[in-house]
Amino acid sequence: MMAENVLRGRKEFLQTCSFCHGTDANGGAEGPNLMRSGLVRHDSNGDLIGQVIREGRPNKGMPAFPLKPNQIADIVAFLHARLGVSDRTSPRGPSSDYALKLLLTGNAEAGKGYFNGAGGCSGCHSPTGDLAGIAQKYAPADLQSRFLYPEGQPRTATITLHSGAQVKGELLDMDAFNVSIRDENGWYRSWPLDSVTVEVQDPLAAHRALMRRYTNTDVHNLFAYLETLK
Repeated sequence: MMAENVLRGRKEFLQTCSFCHGTDANGGAEGPNLMRSGLVRHDSNGDLIGQVIREGRPNKGMPAFPLKPNQIADIVAFLHARLGVSDRTSPRGPSSDYALKLLLTGNAEAGKGYFNGAGGCSGCHSPTGDLAGIAQKYAPADLQSRFLYPEGQPRTATITLHSGAQVKGELLDMDAFNVSIRDENGWYRSWPLDSVTVEVQDPLAAHRALMRRYTNTDVHNLFAYLETLK
């Protein structure tokens, strides 16, 4: 029997997402199969899925959805539950569709040019430094997911109250109405957005900005280049 949050998430998914992604998230009229999504597979408590739902992907035809944090959390629970079922019932096992021959469709030289040029990747990364041998460290699907949805230090926020007092902590969620953090003492804190001033510090801001600029060709070319770093 499904947990209550998964049931709620399935209902919300059917109302909001199923037209494009199918009733069981296996792909639909417009959207891809989310069971084959590196974003879904590497999501942790909505850190990746939540952002995409809130902000959308306008360049790929996906609108933003102004859902409440609890609605997004329920959709995340549903997708993780579906992924678990998909992995258990697949005769070829999880991620089997991500064989290198299916992913390696780009041009490595063009990817190198993007890395050193328009993508701005070389400003923070080096093929002879932090990325040396990266293609040997990760399976193809994981390598692609790691540059698209990298893990790293979490976003933090400084909240300034009307009194001038400041509260700092890990940013948990921020939408058009509310902001919530886990403060330096580990406490959950939340405020209406119009009652405070928020300054966000995001170590992965450059990667998040690229998500709005990547074309499919850019992604495939960059992946092909990273696969040469053995």
